[in-house]
Amino acid sequence: MKRLNAVPTDRVHLWLMLALTFSTGVVDAVGYLGLDRVFTGNMTGNVVLLGMAFAGGANLPILRPVLALVFFMLGAALAGRMLRKGPEGWSLRTSVSLMVVAGIITALAVFTAVADVQGISVLGSITTSALATAMGIQAATAKRLKVAEITTVVVTSTITGLASDSRLAGGNSQYWVRRALAIALILLGAVAGAAALNVGLWLGLALSAVISILVAAAGYLRHHRERTAGNAAPASGSV
Repeated sequence: MKRLNAVPTDRVHLWLMLALTFSTGVVDAVGYLGLDRVFTGNMTGNVVLLGMAFAGGANLPILRPVLALVFFMLGAALAGRMLRKGPEGWSLRTSVSLMVVAGIITALAVFTAVADVQGISVLGSITTSALATAMGIQAATAKRLKVAEITTVVVTSTITGLASDSRLAGGNSQYWVRRALAIALILLGAVAGAAALNVGLWLGLALSAVISILVAAAGYLRHHRERTAGNAAPASGSV
């Protein structure tokens, strides 16, 4: 525990955002493979799918990607409004935001375990829309924390930065470790999500929910410890 406390807060935040990146890989695999080819975290994928569908792409979904886009933006807007009133960095609001994400995904894990969301179209659309809302909240929360090069929901910019700042491109390879980790973790998350589908939709969602709960709790504990230490410092200095 003492070793963990000695880890700089910026590093802890990086680890937590990388964990959420893995979680996004899980959720997107569940949505795309298990719920009619819909990305609930990677909105770029949905925009591309819609473009191909509008051009007459065979059997490509339209309704669910549109709903995912709308509800992702709604989730991001709600989180942005809540977090904008809070302080910079991690705060109680940050943990509350991530607990909302965990709550939504937990509810969906239970919902998909008892309801035929793959067989009943309306239930599937409700599931993907709710997942997109949760991912929008997560993305806005990560943006607020400003952990360099980690968005938790997309790695296109991360891959671009990894290549364009590499020594091969004449750069200094700044942030290459975290960039490589983000790419690897979203890939591994997708592998885990796809594997979980062999058991059921609920398993991947349950895994993502557990990760969100742990991240929210770990972030809050670090924030609480720092705030307590900060409040105690003046008192100890005045003795």
